Amino acid sequence: MAEIKTIGRIYNDFTEKFGIPHQSGRLNKQRAKIVFEPEYRIPEAFRGLEEYTHIWLIWQFSENVRDTWSPTVRPPRLGGNIRKGVFATRSPFRPNSLGLSAVRLERVEFHRELGPVLYVAGADLMNGTPIFDIKPYIPTDCRPEASGGFTDRIADHRLKVVFPEKWLKQIPEEIREALTEVLENDPRPGYQSDPDRVYGIAYGGKNIRFRVAEELLTVCGVEDYRKTESI
Repeated sequence: MAEIKTIGRIYNDFTEKFGIPHQSGRLNKQRAKIVFEPEYRIPEAFRGLEEYTHIWLIWQFSENVRDTWSPTVRPPRLGGNIRKGVFATRSPFRPNSLGLSAVRLERVEFHRELGPVLYVAGADLMNGTPIFDIKPYIPTDCRPEASGGFTDRIADHRLKVVFPEKWLKQIPEEIREALTEVLENDPRPGYQSDPDRVYGIAYGGKNIRFRVAEELLTVCGVEDYRKTESI
C-alpha cells in the first residue's frame, strides 16, 4: 500500500485542541491558511481551484494518533456517558486518525517563496495540522434529505458572551470577532456545566479564562499564552 503523504499544513489561532468546534462551518469568522510542502508548491496543480467556493480537506488528527483503537467512543456532545460506534461518530480516536472537513475557500494566493497558499474560513482544525489532500466541494455533495443521526437531537445553541473591557483590550483587534464567535460556540465539553468552574482556552497567543452560568459566558481573565491544562 502506498504511503500517505503530508502535502501541507494549516495555520490558524487554535494553539490547543480545547475550543475547536466539533465540525467545520460553525465559525464563519475563523480564518486560516494552508501552506504546502515544497514538493507540492506547483501552481499548475491548483489551476482552476479558484472557481470553487468551498473545498474538502482530508487531514490527520495529529494530536490523537494511537497504535490501538476502540470500536466504541463516548461523544462529548452526548454528555460523555453514552457509547456509539466509532464509525457512527466523528471522534478523533479512529483506526487511521483521519478527519474530513468542508471549508470556505476565500482565495488562492501565489507567493514567491511559499508557492500557492490557500486562505480558508470555518476550519475545525488545530494550528499546524497536517493536510493529506484537498478536493473541490461541489453542490451535489450537499444532501438536504440526509439525517444527522444523534446530532439532530443536540440543541444548536449559542452562548451570550460578556467580555469586560479590561480583558478585551488585551486581545488584538484583528482577532476579537473571531474569538468572540469561538466563545459563543460554547467550547466546554458537553458533560460539564459547573457555573463556578473556570475554563481556559488558548487562542491567538493568549490564554482566555471564562465561566459559564446557564447561557451566559463571562470572560474573567486574559494572559499571554503558555502551555497549560486547558480545563
